[in-house]
Amino acid sequence: MVGGGGIGSGEGGKEYPGKLTAKVFVACVVAGCGGLIFGYDIGISGGVTSMPSFLKQFFPSVYKKEELDVGSTNQYCKFNSETLTMFTSSLYLAALAASLVASHITKLCGRRMSMILGGSLFCLGAVLNAAANNVLMLILGRIFLGIGIGFTNQSVPIYLSELAPYKYRGSLNMIFQFTITIGILFANLLNYFFAKIEGGWGWRLSLGFAVVPALIFIIGSFFLPETPNSLIQRGRLEEAKERLLAVRGIPNVDEEFNDLVAASDASAKIKDPWWNLMKRKYRPQVTFAILIPFFQQLTGMNVIMFYAPVLFKTIGFGNNASLMSAVISGLVNCLSTLVSIATVDRVGRRKLFLEGGAQMFICQIVITIAIALKFGTSGNPGVLPKGYAISLVVFICIYVAGFAWSWGPLGWLVPSEIFPLEIRSAAQSINVSVNMIFTFFIAQIFLQMLCSFKYGLFIFFACFVVVMNVFIYFFLPETKGIPIEEMARIWRQHWYWKRFVPAEDDPTTKGNIEMRKA
Repeated sequence: MVGGGGIGSGEGGKEYPGKLTAKVFVACVVAGCGGLIFGYDIGISGGVTSMPSFLKQFFPSVYKKEELDVGSTNQYCKFNSETLTMFTSSLYLAALAASLVASHITKLCGRRMSMILGGSLFCLGAVLNAAANNVLMLILGRIFLGIGIGFTNQSVPIYLSELAPYKYRGSLNMIFQFTITIGILFANLLNYFFAKIEGGWGWRLSLGFAVVPALIFIIGSFFLPETPNSLIQRGRLEEAKERLLAVRGIPNVDEEFNDLVAASDASAKIKDPWWNLMKRKYRPQVTFAILIPFFQQLTGMNVIMFYAPVLFKTIGFGNNASLMSAVISGLVNCLSTLVSIATVDRVGRRKLFLEGGAQMFICQIVITIAIALKFGTSGNPGVLPKGYAISLVVFICIYVAGFAWSWGPLGWLVPSEIFPLEIRSAAQSINVSVNMIFTFFIAQIFLQMLCSFKYGLFIFFACFVVVMNVFIYFFLPETKGIPIEEMARIWRQHWYWKRFVPAEDDPTTKGNIEMRKA
């Protein structure tokens, strides 16, 4: 049995002419700013929930355990609150529902309209949160934030994959993940400074500043060109060809345009893309649309980012120190994503997946041992040596780096580039929905798991890292250098998936793709 196939550089298949124009690059950067709002929310949530003034007003039971119950020394359980976790995780249920609706709007009205709508709803949620006077208002604001994120996470990766020339698709698509990390870093920095504001109202600024990335995204989206794929899908062929000529920067795009039209014609014959997803020939794509976001959440990375300040406070840092440690890990996350952008179209997706997984696994084991030795099962670390705390932050940062150049950006890139046009919107909604389901699940139970599993929580996530690395090694073919409308051929040539994809669905039967063990 052969391991997962790697595709070299797409030899034997079609190589559409075209170059990376300034217009495409700017459009991808602007569209990628949709990640700012998702990242800002991830970073801001953990920060405000570590601010005593916020806890005192909305979650007094947690405030009492943290600030007033000096007799309690169990660091694992002091933040355990169902209401607090509902505040954090309610957003993801809303995003789940919104992503399903967004697939229809993305298909019928275009990628750009879905992006504008998502940014606007997120902006409304930010205003509600900043003005909140009770928990109900907070959660209502979170729901609007979630609806906005559901729309943007569904449409932005598709937009980037369709607009980018196939040779640069990986790097340009990863702009989305890069802006997520910028949003996280920006949120962590603001939390650090706003927490110092006298009077205890800094949390309102933290939540309210979410309108800034939202407005950047909304205004930018108004000036974006629609993708040729979307225009063709909506019957605007002449406009689509003009757009394709403009974004490719060459005088002749007939071959690519004709293939896009053929793909659209095939798509038009599909009456119900959701039901069509159940067909056997789409088994590979649907499998990865479900398992990649599933595994992405079970790396434990979003737990680190959600609750970074809480987690650092739990391992012995003070209020401001915990927020600064979260800033440091956010900076590592941001810079490490640049490594992936620079290398993904050269070394490929599989190698980054596998290296990042191995790096995360090693760090999780080290972190587990370090916390177990100092905190034990009682959760009482006593006096925490400075060198110990710094070492723990270093390994958390190495873990963050491993995620940031592998499962972070690739978790959005790979699903968005493997779907054929006829199921693309529906399948991307499945991808976002699974991501949000397990983001909600992890956010909802993390503090309870920390209280119950204690240091063993990191072992829980480490086990999933092993499983997902094995899965990638054997079942993910390399997608580097394959035009998006020709992606079917990688499944036809794969040792396992070829049994599901009939020969007539391979658009490049004359091509000869070398499959090799990675």
